[in-house]
Amino acid sequence: MDPRRAVPRTDTMLADPRLAAARETLGRNIVKNAVTQAQQRVREGLVHPAEAVEAALALLPGNAGGLRPVVNATGVLVHTNLGRAPLSSAAVEAIAAAAGYTDVEFDLAGARRARRGRTALAALAETVPEAQDVHLVNNNAAALVLAATALAQDKEIVISRGELVEIGDGFRLPELLEATGARLREVGTTNRTSLRDYARACGPETGFILKVHPSNFRIEGFTSEVPVSELATLGPPVVADIGSGLLRPEPLLPDEPDAASALRQGAALVTASGDKLLGGPQAGLLLGTAELVERLRRHPLARALRVDKLTLAAMEATLRGPEPPVHRSLRVSVAELEERARRLARRLGPRAEPVTTGARVGGGGAPGVELPSAGIAVDAALAVRLRTQDPPVVGRITEGRLVLDLRTVEPGQDELLAKAVEQAWD
Repeated sequence: MDPRRAVPRTDTMLADPRLAAARETLGRNIVKNAVTQAQQRVREGLVHPAEAVEAALALLPGNAGGLRPVVNATGVLVHTNLGRAPLSSAAVEAIAAAAGYTDVEFDLAGARRARRGRTALAALAETVPEAQDVHLVNNNAAALVLAATALAQDKEIVISRGELVEIGDGFRLPELLEATGARLREVGTTNRTSLRDYARACGPETGFILKVHPSNFRIEGFTSEVPVSELATLGPPVVADIGSGLLRPEPLLPDEPDAASALRQGAALVTASGDKLLGGPQAGLLLGTAELVERLRRHPLARALRVDKLTLAAMEATLRGPEPPVHRSLRVSVAELEERARRLARRLGPRAEPVTTGARVGGGGAPGVELPSAGIAVDAALAVRLRTQDPPVVGRITEGRLVLDLRTVEPGQDELLAKAVEQAWD
């Protein structure tokens, strides 16, 4: 064997101070795997033996987790495949602070057990004062399952046929609800349901009336639906699943339901997602009357669906802290986006062109609503290269070109985006 290609021993490489330090943060297995890959590159003649440690260091990930930060240039604000809403810096800091021992269920002054997540729940209650009480579970589907189990097991849930939606990844709302032991009483038709349809179906077997916002599709034409305010006159409690997590009306999305309005209209219980338009961590929000929320909180299933301390910390920081990224992305002006696109295009020269485009909310929110936006268009051949770089950049192919929509790119990421495009071209 060529002595210049002699492969360094594993124990010798692991003893290098730089790799030893990496073991403290990444763990032995990850570092050893990088060493093994570097050794193989030496065998193949791609790396000189004297540079094996540097090669191993270059192969180390930024952290011990498998998830990679991604630059979202798709123009989809709440992109399910990219983790939905990005957290605010305040929420990230709150998670770090809660990572160790915390007073999540402990009254420090009284040295006794306290209500779990009391400050996060207080923040939610203050944000939506229309709710008499609030509770958090691990996602919106869990919120509906808890409501159905606690309020309608062995009873009927009255729901419009036009609201029997599929919520993603093959999961369907009817199957989810029937798994709780509730029976569905379907009323109306796909496109039209009247108050009379609901009234005829309600009776002694009714657990509640369920009003579902069809958040990932839109039916137009000869249609009609019954608002919460009218359903609330029928007697049984109305559970309103608003889906996308708006807590109060949003002028830019006038047709998107919100929790405060649904409660004012008479909903006894509202369920929503925390990681969509609210801009926080994944969670299921339950807001409503004190009697119903307490029934849900005390149900045995609530224990299995409870959120962890990190979610509680992130939710409170989202509610009390600065505007989360999703809100900024929704409300940024087109003029600002166009100016950023022009600056990037000037920086990149003939390789990029500023373009106007259309963004959307995504994540089952505001179906059919297009948000005017701007970005840059580059050669579609760069799509794979950009997705496989570090950090990955994900855009969308439009009319044969790769469009990088700036509505979902933080302003502070523009330089990173420019460098990524330059690297992909090289």
